[in-house]
Amino acid sequence: MKILIIEDSTSLRRSLKIGLSNLGFTVDDTGDGSEGLSMALAGDYSLLILDLMLPSVDGTAILKAIRKANKDLRVLILSARDLTEDKISGLLNGADDYLTKPFSFDELHVRLLCLMRRGSLNINDSKINIGVFSLDIHLKQLLCNGINAHLTPNEYKLVECLFTNQGKVVSPEKLSDYLAGQYNAVAKNSIEAHLSTTRKKVRDIGHDLPIKTKRGFGYFVEKN
Repeated sequence: MKILIIEDSTSLRRSLKIGLSNLGFTVDDTGDGSEGLSMALAGDYSLLILDLMLPSVDGTAILKAIRKANKDLRVLILSARDLTEDKISGLLNGADDYLTKPFSFDELHVRLLCLMRRGSLNINDSKINIGVFSLDIHLKQLLCNGINAHLTPNEYKLVECLFTNQGKVVSPEKLSDYLAGQYNAVAKNSIEAHLSTTRKKVRDIGHDLPIKTKRGFGYFVEKN
């Protein structure tokens, strides 16, 4: 699996390349927008990690050019722009996901795995369906028989992490890192609190959340 990183921060680009290479990915990188666009259009990459604020050609222009060329390339925007309108704009311009800086590497890894599982580009691939539940990755919503559970950002991220790891036990440490980038007693209690409020919201619309606890190990969602 080949990944292209277009990011103007040398230190961040280097750390991402090392981390992803250690996970078995083949990684190319550049800090220049013009060079990055040429690489994205000419290369056989499966995933692109794209910063928005770049020299020579900005990330939005790169994204539009990639989609205009009909490249079957998954794009994750990695940006310090954290306003809702920035995220909406990125997704509407063709990004498959949007992650704001600062971020945890584990969260980035899970999001990339989720993008890899979607196969070829298709609007329906942005959803993970488990029983009566549908997790919309683009809209950041959990639907139960079509009804929005109206989760908070942290409640959604918790569900997203477990749904994308369906059939696997996810430790509290990994969940905490996915949510906040650290793990301690406060973070563990926060997981339980988010799970409790999420379960209540789902029960209020007539369903039971399919997240189970394996005592001493973590949390999991059973495979369909």
